[in-house]
Amino acid sequence: MQLDALDRAIVRATQSGLPLTPRPYHDVAELIGISAEEVMERMKRMLRLGVIRRIGAIPNHYAIGYVANGMSVWDVDDAVVDDLGERLALSGLVSHCYLRRRQPPLWPYNLFAMVHGHDRAQVEEKVRRIAELLGSASRGYEVLYSSRILKKTGLRLT
Repeated sequence: MQLDALDRAIVRATQSGLPLTPRPYHDVAELIGISAEEVMERMKRMLRLGVIRRIGAIPNHYAIGYVANGMSVWDVDDAVVDDLGERLALSGLVSHCYLRRRQPPLWPYNLFAMVHGHDRAQVEEKVRRIAELLGSASRGYEVLYSSRILKKTGLRLT
């Protein structure tokens, strides 16, 4: 999809986040000189076409006290991984999870699930509960703890 000048202006105005105001689309509209309705319609179109992947809150886990962040990686039976992944996503134990291709023989893990806690003990308790949820379909796991934030933004237009 080719972006026109207004689409690009909307992306530039929102790529660092929507304004934290009661009427963010109106503020973007005023900034670029079009109506709030046009901003919303264009953003809906860009979402539908995949130019914008999603609109949502991106919390800084460290700022809100979740300083133990671990990516749990699981070797789950392929026959049930989709169903278990959906159950895990709805469990409230993880912020997000997704399916990845295994890289044998060194990397047998196919289900990734991000776990946050105020300390490692909280993360490990959630991982224990995930292990229970996955049951015998899980053949093993590891927890890879974050040591620093490398990136919290998407692609930027200049």
